[in-house]
Amino acid sequence: MGGVRLRTAIAAAVVVAVAGLLAAFGFVRVTESILTHNVDSSARQRAAEVTAGLRDDEASDVIETMSGDMTLVQVLDSAGNVVASSFPVGSKPPLASSGVAVGHSARSTRPWPESDDSPYRIWEVGVQTQAGPQTVVVAQSLQPVRDNTGAQTRALAAGMPVLVLVVGLATFVFVGRSLRPVEAIRRRVASITAQDLHARVPLPRGRDEVAALARTMNAMLDRLESAAIAQRRFVADAGHELRSPLATIQVGLDYLAARATTGTGLAQVTLLRGEAERLGTLVADLLLLARSDEDGLALRHRELDLDDLVLAERDRFTARFPAVDLRVRLEPVRLFGDAARLRRALRNLLDNAARHATSAVTVSVWADDRAHLVVADDGSGIDPGDRERVFDRFVRLDDSRARQDGGSGLGLPITREIVDGHGGEVRIDDGDGAVFHVLLPLTKADADHPPLAANR
Repeated sequence: MGGVRLRTAIAAAVVVAVAGLLAAFGFVRVTESILTHNVDSSARQRAAEVTAGLRDDEASDVIETMSGDMTLVQVLDSAGNVVASSFPVGSKPPLASSGVAVGHSARSTRPWPESDDSPYRIWEVGVQTQAGPQTVVVAQSLQPVRDNTGAQTRALAAGMPVLVLVVGLATFVFVGRSLRPVEAIRRRVASITAQDLHARVPLPRGRDEVAALARTMNAMLDRLESAAIAQRRFVADAGHELRSPLATIQVGLDYLAARATTGTGLAQVTLLRGEAERLGTLVADLLLLARSDEDGLALRHRELDLDDLVLAERDRFTARFPAVDLRVRLEPVRLFGDAARLRRALRNLLDNAARHATSAVTVSVWADDRAHLVVADDGSGIDPGDRERVFDRFVRLDDSRARQDGGSGLGLPITREIVDGHGGEVRIDDGDGAVFHVLLPLTKADADHPPLAANR
């Protein structure tokens, strides 16, 4: 968000700086042109006055009134000699090198050597007098023009950075205020999870683009909520509908197993019973996740011994995976939680470790400020890039897919749901194989109020 504000403020400052520089340059040039035009007008007027005085033989009086540093006046004869001047004759060189024809005029700009190279606007007018053709030369100083434009340039140079800075800061502030509703929308969207799709983003006042964005986001959330509700209902209904025929199949397989007379027939029935059990587990997992998505997990917090749960699962694990060596390192740990749910999470971790272990699975339990349960195998491990992905539903890594006894991809997601419901967390640590680390609160208060980080 700050990036948009900063980029907008910089863009506004650059635009104002460029536009200000162009406007300042044009303003100074126009001012210089106007002032120079005024100097030309003054020089022409003074030349006309001197010309009129020469015709009326009153030139000396007129020239005397024009004496000063800003205005210099000379009258030259046809040979270029100074015959009259606003300063003592002979004290300064002629202002023009040659005369001008009678009835004509000339204009030039050049510095006056005796005035520190200050530029002068010089007008020359040819006049016919009683003494013959003469040239009236009027030099009007351009120093006031230079001083004025210099003062304007310095003022603009000092004020332009201040203007650019003010515009940039104002744009940064106002854009930030305009983007506040967008930030509110972003925070609300970031907090919405699959469990609270009923939440909606705040609608800002007005009917501008931000309000249209908020309405569009809310419409999208309406569609997502409707789709999620329909999906959850489908999963729950399908799971319930599958339970009855699945129970019938399992009873029938038990009946056939009791009456099987040949080894081949018994082996086939045993295989079918295993597949039916696997299908039953899958249906139970789907129902559990559907209930969790709909209303959250219903947990019954009771005081329990985490090490006893591990010991209770050890016999089942040994019977199911006789080829895998289960090693336990237990310390007495008592906490508050749902024993059935935590046992389900532990079973999922043990079954997952057994499927990927080379020869051994290790379970460790200890406590400090929290209870720790670590299930590690000596398999190939999990790549760091897959350590979060394995907790997504129906995700199985390639190694698991290649095995006939690969899981359904729901065990680890269910484990995370159970651990999160207890206010804990489950993560994968570094190790020789896959190391699943479960951390659980010890007190009932912490279990009843899980941290925000655990609410996915």
